[in-house]
Amino acid sequence: MLVRDAMTTLVLTIGPTHTLRQAACLMAGRRVGAAVVFDTDTSGLGILTERDVLNSVGCGQDPDRETAHAHTTTAVVFASPDWTLEEAAGAMTRGGFRHLIVLDDREPVGIVSVRDIVRCWTLASGAAPDPARPGAVAV
Repeated sequence: MLVRDAMTTLVLTIGPTHTLRQAACLMAGRRVGAAVVFDTDTSGLGILTERDVLNSVGCGQDPDRETAHAHTTTAVVFASPDWTLEEAAGAMTRGGFRHLIVLDDREPVGIVSVRDIVRCWTLASGAAPDPARPGAVAV
């Protein structure tokens, strides 16, 4: 199975000046654990995850004053839609992260998470979808 089969294609993209509260509200509203941060000044892509927000708040920082820029990971490992899920899981394991931005022709086309990979592997093993939780499986 390939990354393109597992990735979420609705990518939340924010700017570097979004506050962490704004980012968290947008991520919660979309029910996603990460946002692509696009900096028009540098044309660079980064990623802000729920863990980044949690770490900031846990350190006592003000989510209304802290910006995405200050907490964005810019040394990002990108995946290709043609990677296997095993390749994506290996990159996540080696890098110690749970989300990969998927690029096609240098454009973000999706995000794949550990949850996406586990869902696909579980469905491939024959587990039935859990009707109480869309996208989840009953095991």
